[in-house]
Amino acid sequence: AAHGARKMVDYGRFLALLASALLVGFVSVILSLVWVFHYREGLSWDGGPAEFNWHPVLIITGFVFIQGIAIIVYRLPWTWKCSKLLMKFIHAGLNTIALILAIVSMVAVFEFHNAKNIPNMYSLHSWIGLAAVIFYSLQLFLGFAVFLLPFAPVYLRAALMPIHVYSGLTIFAIVIATALMGITEKLIFSLKNPAYSAFPPEATLVNCLGLLLVIFGSLILWVASRPHWKRPREEHTKVLRPIGETPEGTEVESTMTHSSNADKSDLRINTEAARKQNLKFDDAGQRSTM
Repeated sequence: AAHGARKMVDYGRFLALLASALLVGFVSVILSLVWVFHYREGLSWDGGPAEFNWHPVLIITGFVFIQGIAIIVYRLPWTWKCSKLLMKFIHAGLNTIALILAIVSMVAVFEFHNAKNIPNMYSLHSWIGLAAVIFYSLQLFLGFAVFLLPFAPVYLRAALMPIHVYSGLTIFAIVIATALMGITEKLIFSLKNPAYSAFPPEATLVNCLGLLLVIFGSLILWVASRPHWKRPREEHTKVLRPIGETPEGTEVESTMTHSSNADKSDLRINTEAARKQNLKFDDAGQRSTM
């Protein structure tokens, strides 16, 4: 009973963090829209400042908010009953949407700069931003090739998974850092009268937007880095677990090696369950380690 209560508290904590992250991310998107519509020239695709405005809006919507959700999508406990393959498609799909929005947002900046004869790619913001988009594209391509398509052997997936996770979280953090550089740069360029240093309302709004991006990133990274919120490796761990074993998420293989402590009938049930489980795994082509 105590274990069950602990589980419920943990689940409640997860839901509170998830709700906070979604709320902060959503408010960030709304604030970016308030910024460009209330204080700037709105949105259009005409080579003017309103075309540039697509850049912050799409970066915050796609590259920050949608990418953040894509990162934690495996950790939603109610998806653990879904097939791993379906979750991989959702993870890959959200990341693909984020990349498309990031690319469109960059096109907007280049078109605006070229129309106004402003030089491209001279600021640190632009260097790191472009690097983030390139590495994100590579990450997405490799993710598709290794984890989604059924050709990569299990040992390769197992070897690459920690790198995939590390790269994903690092790129996400870099994107947020780059967004902070970008909005600072934009405020310094745009706020002339009154100046940024005079602390006009627009400065307050956008500084708050930056704070929210940091909070959003922190919440996502926290949820993504808690080991006990990881998707269990096996749906049926309880059925397959031999007597005297407690860790949750044991793989079928480990069950088979530990079965010496189980009696013969248990072993037979385990083997049967494991065989069915393996068949199910192979059908879906999803021998992954996450």
